[in-house]
Amino acid sequence: MGIVDAGSNERKFSADEIRKSAREMRGYALISLFCAGSGHTGGTLSAMDVVSTLYLREMKHKPSEPDWDGRDRLFFSAGHKAPAWYTPLGYCGYFDVRQISTLRKLDSPFCGHPDRRKCVGIEASCGSLGQGLSIAVGSAITAKLDGKNYRVFCLMGDGEQQEGQIWEAAMEASHYKLDNLVGIVDKNTLQIDGAVKDVMDIDPIDEKYNAFGWHVIVCDGHSIEALIAAFEEARKVKGKPTVIIAKTVKGKGVPFMENQAGWHGRTPNKEELDKALAELAVEYLPKDEMVAIASAHQKKVSAEIEASMPKFSKNYWWNAQEKMKVEMKSTKAGFGEELRDNPNPNTVALGADISGSISINMFYEGHPEKRKRFFSMGIAEQSGTCVAAGMAKEGKIPFFGTYGVFAAGRALDQVRTTVCYGNWNVKIVGAHGGISVGPDGATHQALEEIFQIAGLPNMNMLIPCDSLETKKATQAMIDQINGPCYIRYAREPTPIVSSQSTPYKFGTATVVHYRKEMPMFIDAFETVLAPEAKDERENIAILSCGPEVAEAMRAAWILSSEFGIKARVVNLSTVKPLDKQAIARAALETGCVLTVEEHQKGGLGNLVSSAILCEQMLYGKPVLFDMMGVEDRFGETGAPWDLIRRFGLSAEHIAEKARKMVETTKK
Repeated sequence: MGIVDAGSNERKFSADEIRKSAREMRGYALISLFCAGSGHTGGTLSAMDVVSTLYLREMKHKPSEPDWDGRDRLFFSAGHKAPAWYTPLGYCGYFDVRQISTLRKLDSPFCGHPDRRKCVGIEASCGSLGQGLSIAVGSAITAKLDGKNYRVFCLMGDGEQQEGQIWEAAMEASHYKLDNLVGIVDKNTLQIDGAVKDVMDIDPIDEKYNAFGWHVIVCDGHSIEALIAAFEEARKVKGKPTVIIAKTVKGKGVPFMENQAGWHGRTPNKEELDKALAELAVEYLPKDEMVAIASAHQKKVSAEIEASMPKFSKNYWWNAQEKMKVEMKSTKAGFGEELRDNPNPNTVALGADISGSISINMFYEGHPEKRKRFFSMGIAEQSGTCVAAGMAKEGKIPFFGTYGVFAAGRALDQVRTTVCYGNWNVKIVGAHGGISVGPDGATHQALEEIFQIAGLPNMNMLIPCDSLETKKATQAMIDQINGPCYIRYAREPTPIVSSQSTPYKFGTATVVHYRKEMPMFIDAFETVLAPEAKDERENIAILSCGPEVAEAMRAAWILSSEFGIKARVVNLSTVKPLDKQAIARAALETGCVLTVEEHQKGGLGNLVSSAILCEQMLYGKPVLFDMMGVEDRFGETGAPWDLIRRFGLSAEHIAEKARKMVETTKK
């Protein structure tokens, strides 16, 4: 087996050649991660010997004909190890390997998590852990069904074995006797929250697969000879699938990265890159060329974005002027701070392996006595949701946190049937909302939660605008709301547009008016609870939630300064129950309503439009209405603010849309 060239000649690399190539591939991957400035270094390096052996010796494939029907198939279940897939593909000739330096940049085919539609050689898009083995099972079954002799491989992580879907697929593979399927577990013993055995022990993993009817091979995942032997043994197995438990080292090949959980989602800086490349002892790598390629790519993207932006008499971008300065802070920090500071003895917190990433680990920060009330559920969102319900049944106030794509999507049935139908006091944390998640790409950018969550009976949904409002909303979840809650917040630092004295009340919108330019952005606005707001004969109402409220406020500044248009900004920080009275007043008093959301268009917009259409006081009243949001598509890999501008969600785009709407009302 091995690479098949255009002339159908096979090239099988020797063990020494693979060893040398794997070192070079580690170097290419590290350079790409450096250029990206974000990504997953540890797992990329631990898997490289396995993937190099697959592409250079074991798998039959044609770089000159990527869709060749006779090729063997490789599926990544651990999609965050994307550079370990892109690098061998480029190395084998599917594309110029130097181009992987555009990793995680907007418009690059090398997304934060692989996208089969963009990158040649990628068999399936991936990013949500635990799903790859099921896809591989489907491919292997189809080969049997169609009488084809291609073989199927699936690379998984060891922490990923905590996902229940892995074991559903394991049963299926054994049941259908898929001897054309080889699963590979990259057993580097570490995951984001620490050692796998401490987060949620998976061992004895070999005995578990054996009990599920698999042929099990345990080997050194960094010995090329051992890997060759393991794949040769797997090829001879008949009547059952094979799993290779490859014992690896996270960060392998770079001593200062090896066995360090912190390198899971970290990338090297310039000094660390140079040190790492020296330790790999590779004769030559085109580092300078790759850095130049990455720089040129970003310059091109930035120029295109800038050219597409609406233009005004001056630059209104955040902190671009001497006045109207703003501080930035992640909304997730406010959540963590309240969880840490709130004294309620019944609160408990459940992590899902991304505890630091979403700030839920702050629950016990500075409070070691609270550590016993923190429970690691591993990578198991569906079970974790129901465990939280069981704790709520017994009187606790459980917070279960993960990324929004998993909290609202993967565990939706558990949220619906167990949490909401049971009406348990469970607090679900949907972090990383919106496209501003950035370079992790579409699989990790939650854009559907309002659709998924707001329609559930008994559910309360909170989408605060900044870190301070997130802290207040979290307090309300603990101290005021007895019942299911879902809070959505962002990942990246966003403008702080409220203060400790800014009014906040669960279930009640706030109304924000721009007054005049001030040294600090926040001081240029006046905020009151919606019932206390007076009709100021505004030209338009801009209704929003989450960090887009700050963009709506900035748009109000632009509209006033450039066009003399007065905007009423309505912060719908509680999406359910929705403040319908504030919405009705905004529609009645302005006659012009625009909704803005960092979400699929219509998540918030549909709820607002329904509130307007069903309000009796508005019967027969003319209201011009429009929505802004993500236009029925997935997100993209890219820098957070580049994405906000590319997707038309910046204040500049809001102001331009609002101006046109107001002009229409005057005709």
